[in-house]
Amino acid sequence: MLTRSLALAAVFAGLAAAGLAQEANFGISMPVTASVGVMDTHRLQLANPGNSPAAFGFRVMLYPTLKLGKHWFGYAAVQARLMPYFYYDAFFPDRDVHTDVIQAYMGYTAQVGRSTVVVKAGQLVSAFGAFPLRYDDLDNPLLDQPLSYVTQLPLRTDQLLCGTNDLLWQHYGSVWASCGGAQGGGGGLTPVTLYGMPGVQAEISVRQFDARLQVTSGSPAYPQGWSEFRQYRQWTAGAGFTIRQGFRVGTSVFTGPYLEPAVAGLLPAGTTVRDFPATGTGLDGQWASGRWSVFGEWQHIRFDMPAFVVPPSISSGYGEVKRALTPRLYVAGRAGWLATGRVTDTAGITATQFAPLLKSYEVASGFWLNRRQLLKLRYSWLQSGDQSGGRNNVYGFELVTRFAAPSVAFHW
Repeated sequence: MLTRSLALAAVFAGLAAAGLAQEANFGISMPVTASVGVMDTHRLQLANPGNSPAAFGFRVMLYPTLKLGKHWFGYAAVQARLMPYFYYDAFFPDRDVHTDVIQAYMGYTAQVGRSTVVVKAGQLVSAFGAFPLRYDDLDNPLLDQPLSYVTQLPLRTDQLLCGTNDLLWQHYGSVWASCGGAQGGGGGLTPVTLYGMPGVQAEISVRQFDARLQVTSGSPAYPQGWSEFRQYRQWTAGAGFTIRQGFRVGTSVFTGPYLEPAVAGLLPAGTTVRDFPATGTGLDGQWASGRWSVFGEWQHIRFDMPAFVVPPSISSGYGEVKRALTPRLYVAGRAGWLATGRVTDTAGITATQFAPLLKSYEVASGFWLNRRQLLKLRYSWLQSGDQSGGRNNVYGFELVTRFAAPSVAFHW
């Protein structure tokens, strides 16, 4: 990952040189957000009871940005973090440093009458859903992420399930399907990735209306590289309408293949991975007035599979509320859920759900130490089915600092 990040920087440097030669206005900047956090949770002891229940981590977000004249621009979001940093990291408490390119694209923007048109190409976050663009810790008033963006479902992209009974004994985060594919057990797929996918996106906004169309290599549940674009291309579309300032509603949909080549030879004769797509539908809304703000999403995603008449699916949603008590102090809360749907296999075996209902709750308070530093304190609890107790609960705090962006601007 680090090598890819350095290569990305070299690409941007080359594009900057080209911009100097061709455009009248040029600028480059590097905003940085750095965060350090501490958590206390028994999640850290699930794999090894001898582990300490407390851990710290850090995260640095780099945002290299280029202006290449009136219309052209470049943008990237590169993340480096010491795990466990996010609260879902605590289930797998490796002390590793991970580097990820969340976004890295070139863009073109133009004004066409009363419309603004933007075209992007490169590494893009999914256009499905509303939360993926909130990757900066200052844009998330809490610390955790909604369930559909972090939960590992009891489904694999590189193994096939034999039917309903094979599905029912799987677990969140651990899957070993028995009808072929990759060997051994492993983590399940996450419904919607928070990380980038290679693709192209077109956006348009006209007064109160906005829309986007994205074509990517791979599904939000299974991102791919550029080399797999032909086989794994998929589309995502979204639109929104601003009813009044601060009040917007939106929708998004996607469909495309998600099964890996490891299972291609096991599919029914005459079919390919494109005949068994993942398909998602989502709704989102946000409202802000005075000291109050509200944010929420609902999603339904279906994963077609050969052995099922009614394939596995999930529904998920959350609601988030924030209240500013003073110019420096706020409180916030989020409640969310993820439910698995009814399944029926080709033998007629049916189950009303294939995994326990998940519910998550989070409360937090944020205090601005100054205009660049935010301290967040929070408590989170996760409920799985009828499970009780606090072993999955998390206490934590986070200090976020935004550094002044070093920048250089030229007029050529």
